[in-house]
Amino acid sequence: MTEAALSSPPAKASPFHELEVLWVRHWTDQLFSFAIARPDDFRFRSGEFVMIGLPGEDGGKPILRAYSIASPGWAEELEFLSIKVPDGPLTSRLQKIQPGDTVLMGKKPTGTLVLDALTGGERLWLIGTGTGLAPWISVARDPDTYSRFKHVVVCHTVRNVADLTYRDFFTSGIHDDPLIGEEAKAQLTYYPTVTREPFDHPGRITDRIKSGALFDDLGLPHGFSPERDRVMLCGSMAMIKETAELLEAFGMKEGSNAEPGDYVLERAFVG
Repeated sequence: MTEAALSSPPAKASPFHELEVLWVRHWTDQLFSFAIARPDDFRFRSGEFVMIGLPGEDGGKPILRAYSIASPGWAEELEFLSIKVPDGPLTSRLQKIQPGDTVLMGKKPTGTLVLDALTGGERLWLIGTGTGLAPWISVARDPDTYSRFKHVVVCHTVRNVADLTYRDFFTSGIHDDPLIGEEAKAQLTYYPTVTREPFDHPGRITDRIKSGALFDDLGLPHGFSPERDRVMLCGSMAMIKETAELLEAFGMKEGSNAEPGDYVLERAFVG
């Protein structure tokens, strides 16, 4: 028997990165953000998602879920926004992570919420509910966004005012970004709406689109134009489906990485 036959087979490469948690921020008892160290060889496009998880308990299989990366493609750390589900297989444990802990991350980012999936236009609408804001934090910090579009509108709909995560960032903090601060100050508009508490812009974003209130508030013509507007959607399935129907009624066509269009949604989250 040869020495080669006696040697052990090479260890199978892990499909996951094991990465250190850098910081954690708890926004409410239902929402938190965290960041992990970015591997040197990890590349992604702003707006993409990746699998995030933790090792299985008692030797079980790892538990992973798809998370949009809230950092832009150039960032040196990877940021994520998550809900807390008390009995959730993953988030019941993930919400307890601390700096220095280890989180698993898949090695292949993917997704449709990227500028490459849209054709050219003048105004980019980033419409999200709840944690569906995460990819817009990424896209809004990408220099390509401001070179491709004259005006960027971030619409975020939540139930309660406290759920407006990153509100301070979009109203002021982004203006201090060394890479795109000046562009954001001139070209970005933040438009939050709240459904269950009194607020300047009350109600669901879809209702404000249908009533025209959204456009009135921004001083824009009613409706979306296939020639002028491009739209990205992320968040609740109900919002995505209803808004997509509205966009189709305005003559807009869904795009993809293979065939760019007027609007995109993330089908991996919608089903």
